[in-house]
Amino acid sequence: MKKFVLVGVGMVAGFGIALGVLSAAQGANDLTAYRQLDLFSDAFERVRANYVRPVQDGELIDAAIQGMVSDLDPHSSYMNAKSYGDMQITTHGQFGGVGIEVTQEDGLIKVISPIDGTPAAKAGIKSGDRIAAINGTSIQGLPLNDAIDKMRGPVGAKITLTVLREGEKKPFDVTLERAIVQVDATTWRKEGDIGYIRMPGFNEQTASGLEKAVRELKKQIGPALKGYVLDLRNNPGGLLDQAIQVSDDFLTGGEVVSTRGRHAEDTQRYDAKGGDITDGKPIVVLINAGTASASEIVSGALQDHKRATVIGVTSFGKGSVQTIIPLGEGGGALRLTTARYFTPSGHSIQAQGIVPDIAVSQGDDPNEAMRKLIRPSEAELPGHLVGEPLAKKLGPVIKPAPDKKYDDFQLSYALDLLHGKMTVASANTPAAAAPKAQ
Repeated sequence: MKKFVLVGVGMVAGFGIALGVLSAAQGANDLTAYRQLDLFSDAFERVRANYVRPVQDGELIDAAIQGMVSDLDPHSSYMNAKSYGDMQITTHGQFGGVGIEVTQEDGLIKVISPIDGTPAAKAGIKSGDRIAAINGTSIQGLPLNDAIDKMRGPVGAKITLTVLREGEKKPFDVTLERAIVQVDATTWRKEGDIGYIRMPGFNEQTASGLEKAVRELKKQIGPALKGYVLDLRNNPGGLLDQAIQVSDDFLTGGEVVSTRGRHAEDTQRYDAKGGDITDGKPIVVLINAGTASASEIVSGALQDHKRATVIGVTSFGKGSVQTIIPLGEGGGALRLTTARYFTPSGHSIQAQGIVPDIAVSQGDDPNEAMRKLIRPSEAELPGHLVGEPLAKKLGPVIKPAPDKKYDDFQLSYALDLLHGKMTVASANTPAAAAPKAQ
């Protein structure tokens, strides 16, 4: 069975040497597909026979497939059997590890962010930390997936990370005990008479997590419950079916999203089945530049149906659908871009993003600045699919008053909006109307 995934915003590096030769050959009118395959076979044999060290056939084939697919766009890639298995673990929602999102930079592993409630977060691992060694062994130059494998392991087993941190003169060791890491687990809490729901990603447990959150918040707050804040900031996406179900949970009907592929017959529309689990209570959705893919489907659907007020800054702009296509017995899988998705009003947000109803900046946030460096917007990724221009433009941006400090200004604004209070922004910014129940 094919699984449709709206992947996050990370790029996967590929091997482009063989692909470059094939691309040149592809442009020549006198070469047929068979001759191009002959060209590949010739290159394969020459590398196999003459490279400075012996190479396995599988190594060359994996690299060639990766190069072919990853050059198409930033989100298509090839997963060998190991990577495919790791992806399935992630979408199922839990594994044994330390709880950090990572990328690779200058041969070291760089922490994007620790996951709330995990051993890494409890031990004080911070965004921007670099991991130089695992259990005393340097990981300089080690492939990212291999380093991740070393950090995962049996629950309860200890692991020591050697950390480099800006501002610290020397590296230092942090010893952690592996635990079950709930990937992208939905969390919630009450903010007075308002329910706050944080959704960091979309895996197989996301919709059920939302439904549990709403049930619990109704019990905790009772009849005084005034509305909900759905926090989709820095949510990089995930599974399409979960984005549809989450949207459906808030809507009483109408289209949630449509996906349009290469051919007209590939178009699919997904509609809400009815039954708003919040009983029509007002909703504010928080988005930012890290809101991507599946989280853009949800915010776009709720915005187009006027079911929620979307506040924050323009989202990432990933409007493409990746299909996971298994390749034979034990052969890994392709993550292939097969369609674009469109919001209910009929426009694609590819490379454009969701424009909030009310533009609210978090203010000077070094973590946001760092995240932008790690994850540039879709429109800044090399080889991105070109999007359609949006008619809607970002309005005046509301910022915190210079003389006030907030732990989370965007959330404070959302709470005040639901209460119908004067905005917490600076005095020269007009207050916005509070969202109304539908």
